[in-house]
Amino acid sequence: MNSQDPTHQSPPPEAARAILVGVDLGRDAAFDPTLDELALLAESAGDTPVARIVAKRKAPDAALFVGSGKADEIKLMVQALGAHTVLFDQAISPAQQRNLERHLGVPVADRTALILEIFAARAQSFEGKLQVELARLQYLATRLVRRWSHLERQSGGIGMRGGPGERQIELDRRMIDDRIKTIKERLKKVERQRSTQRRARARNGVFRVSLVGYTNAGKSTLFNALTKARAYAANQLFATLDTTTRSLYLEEAGSSVSLSDTVGFIRDLPHKLVEAFKATLQEAADADLLLHVVDAASPVLTEQMEEVERVLAEIGAQHIPQILVYNKLDLLEPTQRPRELQDWLPRLGGEHGGQRLPRIFVSAAGGEGLDQLRAMIASLMQAAPVPEYAGQAVEDTDGETDEYIGDHIGNHIDDSSEVQQDLTHDLPEPKDASGHDRGEQPH
Repeated sequence: MNSQDPTHQSPPPEAARAILVGVDLGRDAAFDPTLDELALLAESAGDTPVARIVAKRKAPDAALFVGSGKADEIKLMVQALGAHTVLFDQAISPAQQRNLERHLGVPVADRTALILEIFAARAQSFEGKLQVELARLQYLATRLVRRWSHLERQSGGIGMRGGPGERQIELDRRMIDDRIKTIKERLKKVERQRSTQRRARARNGVFRVSLVGYTNAGKSTLFNALTKARAYAANQLFATLDTTTRSLYLEEAGSSVSLSDTVGFIRDLPHKLVEAFKATLQEAADADLLLHVVDAASPVLTEQMEEVERVLAEIGAQHIPQILVYNKLDLLEPTQRPRELQDWLPRLGGEHGGQRLPRIFVSAAGGEGLDQLRAMIASLMQAAPVPEYAGQAVEDTDGETDEYIGDHIGNHIDDSSEVQQDLTHDLPEPKDASGHDRGEQPH
């Protein structure tokens, strides 16, 4: 076939074959010996896990993290399976990453890099892209040790992998720092817009409800089921990065509330990422009520709930009333289904003084329990100290109308605004510690 034929399309690139590595250091209660979550992260980043290796050490090896013996074992497996990359479930230092890549002969990444890569691929809104860029640059800056490596600029992309049409340029520390400063300033402008919106809702007595929970717990599916919206929902990690707010009419209360879908949390969520997404997470911190969505079918739901509580405390939202929404009731075996679909549960964490939270089991996909959940929200709203005119500013003419303050609140910053106009070029694409992209073979 003529290579110049415009109808000819190249086959999609083969997914990188990845070997997963986890190290039990004995002091991490959240260690996952199955590496199932790391496998989901790898798949979400476009990799194909082909093997899993678990090691046990009292402390990380300073040079190779896993020690020379285990590193040799991984190298043999890389060669035998034709692996393209090795992914670690724990954070590794820049020096350890460089040493491992030289030893193994393939790119190496850790959990933090994977999460950042997924965020980069999933961010859709202007604000979301800015937040991801900030976290990514802050993380990768630590990988550019001693002298700054070449950085790539890829038109139209914010991911961490290479691609055609890349142009390498030399950047020094000051240029990177200036870029981070610029992004922070732009995010401050976005936060001022969000703050204005939140104050408007508060002045008009709109009761604010936010969905929070571990990633892939079904928050977006529940959001769509309650509001009849069409927010993106999928059985994957971090399907939602950008906050979406819709009106939810509660017949039991005779008024509407604003319901916001927010980014999911995950174990070892990088602090810099939480910090970068402060403007988005503020939607949860300023809510009147949190719907803490839990995957009732998860074998590690307690650990996932503890992680959500940790992040809520980090963003200052630990004091906000909660409803525990145990989702995916339809996935439970008959013997696992609770006798009562509504009850009270002690809140995790001793700092809450034995506080008990209302719990309800629902199936966002099947609709079971949603009427009862609406009634529970209405009951808590009516008990809250809000003005009599709460909800009057929220119109619900077609079931999908956003709040009065704008179209798709928090999801789309006006592209013609001063903030959007300020972003006039793509961000540079940094390389990792050894000067290459994660998908590129080290030399």
